[in-house]
Amino acid sequence: MIINLDGVKSSAVLMLLLGVLGAGNKVAATQETPTITPSPHRVKHVLLLSLDGLHALDLANYVKARPNSSLAQLSQHGITYTNAHASLPSNSWPGLLAMVTGGSPLSTGVIFENSYDRSLSPPGSKCTSIGTTVVYDSSIDNDSNAPDGGGINPGKLPLDPAKNCTPVYPHDYIRVNNIFEVIKQAGGRTAWSDKHPAYEFLNGPSGKGVDDLFTPEIRLTTKTRSIPKMEAYDDGKVAAILNEIDGKDHSGAQKVGVPEIFGMNFQAISMAQKMKGFGYLDGEGTPSAGLLDALDHTDQSVGKIVAELKEKRLLDSSLIVLTAKHGDVPIDPLRFRAADLNLIPTVVNSIEPGLLLNAEQDGSIAMLWLKDHRRTADVVKILRSRQTEAGIQQIFSGESLKLMFADPASDPRMPDIVIQPNLGVIYVQPEDGFIEEHGGFTDEDTHVALLVSLPTFLPREIKSPVRTAQIAPTILEQLGLNPKSLEAVVKEMTPTLPGLGLLIKVDDYAASVRQGAHNSRPE
Repeated sequence: MIINLDGVKSSAVLMLLLGVLGAGNKVAATQETPTITPSPHRVKHVLLLSLDGLHALDLANYVKARPNSSLAQLSQHGITYTNAHASLPSNSWPGLLAMVTGGSPLSTGVIFENSYDRSLSPPGSKCTSIGTTVVYDSSIDNDSNAPDGGGINPGKLPLDPAKNCTPVYPHDYIRVNNIFEVIKQAGGRTAWSDKHPAYEFLNGPSGKGVDDLFTPEIRLTTKTRSIPKMEAYDDGKVAAILNEIDGKDHSGAQKVGVPEIFGMNFQAISMAQKMKGFGYLDGEGTPSAGLLDALDHTDQSVGKIVAELKEKRLLDSSLIVLTAKHGDVPIDPLRFRAADLNLIPTVVNSIEPGLLLNAEQDGSIAMLWLKDHRRTADVVKILRSRQTEAGIQQIFSGESLKLMFADPASDPRMPDIVIQPNLGVIYVQPEDGFIEEHGGFTDEDTHVALLVSLPTFLPREIKSPVRTAQIAPTILEQLGLNPKSLEAVVKEMTPTLPGLGLLIKVDDYAASVRQGAHNSRPE
């Protein structure tokens, strides 16, 4: 362990280490206590912000170019993890689930929000057949053109034959608990804002994790292909956060108290990365004018949130975790190539008509579910023969797939084959006009920003590899809860983020020493 002890006397270090050992014993003695206990550095609230699409490179470039920005100011009181990586695959659901459960698809059972499940039945089928695509996006809304989506239509949900053919709501699909459930069980208030009603999956298996869930439907805004309108969409969720900081619900109508855990995702940056005519200017991550506007607007929004925390005297006790569910690729516009969406399905079904149960070609990844697992090797062989034409970098199947995910022969949700295309090749509908997307395993897909900020922190960079899955146990630890309350953390042995804990104690002690010295000075 390396500790920055600048300005702290050796006697203080000894006292500090003894204090840490004592704190460790207290934690061990109270692990089963279901109530929130004060953390060593007085964290009472955690604000989790996902700036979707924000690479570690974007954060570094922006802080350098805008040294007076809100992001730069947070980094001056924060730990920046320069080598942080999002989930595999790097898509919205697995990306957010990693942050709030501490797990991967191995634990959560969710490899993508749109996938296939061999154990469920199609919507409206009365369970007369088994095996169905599983789609959890705006298509399950009662009215996807309504600002709130009109809620979820159960008639559009897959059915579970093992549970009397009942609809499988998004939260039912998640196999492990999350931080919202743990914090709520300990008596804390929880809130979150995101982009579809389907994000009720954050309620977790209990169905009760989030006290205040705000999910304005993004579909109409996305269709406009307008950065200002997407920024305005984000503004609505920022307003919800400001209301929550004021101790109200997201609408501002009721006084309910400030959540112990709350947050939102921002969409403007990701949209500006994707849109033709915007994105980046080069492989160094130089933003176009439109992308820079989205970065600036998002930075200003973060500034409003920080200012409100300060105004309400909550900033000193609020840990801010800023990251991204995923990156977007390719950064270098010269690498962009739209894949032929018909090629892979045609090649697979040439082996045997109807062999392909489902092909999820989305963004920078393709996943294939086969009618017969035994034909996997045949499919891989023919795909390799067309690898150059199809723009394929790597094919995962058999043992290479099982190194990361569950065995598709035993887990009904897992694909038989996962395809990582060459960097820059994306699976996108021509009418979408997108030049970047996400979902894959590449560094640009997964190498995201991660900044953990508290006013007492000294600025640090940690370059050792970390995962966004480490955010979940870290949040619980900082709120005085047991990280092992999370089932995925136990199953996958997910550690907390390095650099917190003792270093924070040193910061607090150093700050008190400085304050004491100031108070003792003669007038």
